[in-house]
Amino acid sequence: MSGEGCLQGRTALVTGASRGIGARVSERLAEAGVRVWLLARSASALAEVAARVGGEALVADVGDEVSLAGALDRLRHDAGGPPDIVVNAAGVFALAPITLEAEESLDRHLAVNLRGPFLVVRALLPAMLGRGSGLIVNVGSVAGRRAFVGNAAYSASKFGLRGFHEVLVEEVRGTGVRATLLEPSATDTSLWDPVDPDSDPVLPDRISMLAPDDVAEAVLFIATRPDNVRIPLLQIERV
Repeated sequence: MSGEGCLQGRTALVTGASRGIGARVSERLAEAGVRVWLLARSASALAEVAARVGGEALVADVGDEVSLAGALDRLRHDAGGPPDIVVNAAGVFALAPITLEAEESLDRHLAVNLRGPFLVVRALLPAMLGRGSGLIVNVGSVAGRRAFVGNAAYSASKFGLRGFHEVLVEEVRGTGVRATLLEPSATDTSLWDPVDPDSDPVLPDRISMLAPDDVAEAVLFIATRPDNVRIPLLQIERV
């Protein structure tokens, strides 16, 4: 069964759900009848989105193993098991040439963009495998397959996520659990605010970027495919 009706009554975890892609994915899943647990660091912003979608807020930092573990324990307890859908949308983004890139920035990119999805998947996958069903969507980036000037830390994390995901695809093959790496091109979210891309001719201007809704619709497309259809990789960009 495909179409949004097939999601009615299912459960989902969305990380990075307080803004941007994560917030819009949470809204679209809720509109399709999914009970959503929203996870992010920003308690007040997260509470607003959770109230708007009728979901459950989990305040945690995906880059902090202790904080994340506590949130996932609560999720499993409240949901009675692992969610049907996991969307790893939490992310950080900053630009700097390699010669000026700070070690702390590299560490933070790896912690949130790579280690976070790894920790979420490692915690929830065993029960999903035991149940024989589930969908994991890892939100990557065009910068996970192409090199861009100033993207050393970000690309290192997103190339790493791609490698982790490809192993995940092989390990869940034939188990009933499916995994998709969704790689959007530049998307107009608040992550770009400190950069001000419209003032930099090297960067894409915001009007030419994808909208968070475009990425959310791609997640809905993946989630509504029949259970016997696997989409290991989906790349989207603005025409």
